[in-house]
Amino acid sequence: MSILFSPITINDTTLKNRIVMAPMCMLKSDDEGFVKDFHLVHYGARAIGGVGLIILEATSVSKEGRISDLDLGIWSDEHIAGLKILCGVIQGQGAKAGIQIAHAGRKSMVKGIPLSCSNVIDDSRYATPKEMTQSDIDMVKEEFLNGVRRAASAGFDVIEIHGAHGYLINQFLSPITNKRTDQYGGSLENRARFLKEILESIRSIYKGTLCLRISATDYKEEGLKVLDYIELFKSVQNIDIISVSSGGVIDDLDLDVFEGYQVPLASTIKNATSIPVGAVGMINTPEFAESILKENKADLILLGRELIRSPNWSIKASYELGIESSINFAYKRAYLK
Repeated sequence: MSILFSPITINDTTLKNRIVMAPMCMLKSDDEGFVKDFHLVHYGARAIGGVGLIILEATSVSKEGRISDLDLGIWSDEHIAGLKILCGVIQGQGAKAGIQIAHAGRKSMVKGIPLSCSNVIDDSRYATPKEMTQSDIDMVKEEFLNGVRRAASAGFDVIEIHGAHGYLINQFLSPITNKRTDQYGGSLENRARFLKEILESIRSIYKGTLCLRISATDYKEEGLKVLDYIELFKSVQNIDIISVSSGGVIDDLDLDVFEGYQVPLASTIKNATSIPVGAVGMINTPEFAESILKENKADLILLGRELIRSPNWSIKASYELGIESSINFAYKRAYLK
């Protein structure tokens, strides 16, 4: 029996299988962050292709906090209508719809001075950030709260908070980027305060399925390590899914990237917490995805580039694993012998 194609219920959300489309920036919006026809076709195609959960790309809670000026936005109530249509397209083709809400912090390439926990520059592509005051911190926490409210209004089944890849929440968490000496800096407990306050605020209005994406290591001795996250999750219990990625605080790392290179990080966190875990990172074949689940290294399989290459990966995988697919006959016939 395939675990990959077995359903799973997390909080109030039941996924038809364990295959998740990971959020990936598409750079197909406009300067105002609105949903375009591209998004309807792009995400709709992967829903038709049999993915259980599709998580939209980083969708910014602030116009100034975008990664690029072509990112989707959720900083205005005007964004809700387009996101609701996109959410309905995904759900209408049998997938659950998720959205990643984000703030880039110092890794923003839009015009202006970016915000960050400290005024530590990333590299020459970015401006030197402004160290956030308490007023700035309160403002961004409110922006995340409003982003979640809008995402819920649009009808998303899962809301993911982007705490990975060197963006704002990750900047607060990492000692490489966080040089503060107040209550938001220094110890891991203090560096995690910004994230915890965001999550507590969100849970005051949203009881649905909440995911947190993390970078489980900075790949530097002086940076975050997976054991730090194990310690963190002892006190963070108000999330439903942990999506385990890595890196991003330092952009010029020369990593040895290979099939499943991040899976051990997911496995380590899964073995230390009761929260369902998603694994990601060069997971290309259904056999490898199935083995990760059978060996209890993760609960969900997140695919990125593989779903860019193969929108119907899930259909093909079901036949390769000998699973009777529920996909409509017009697609099923392509895999019948």
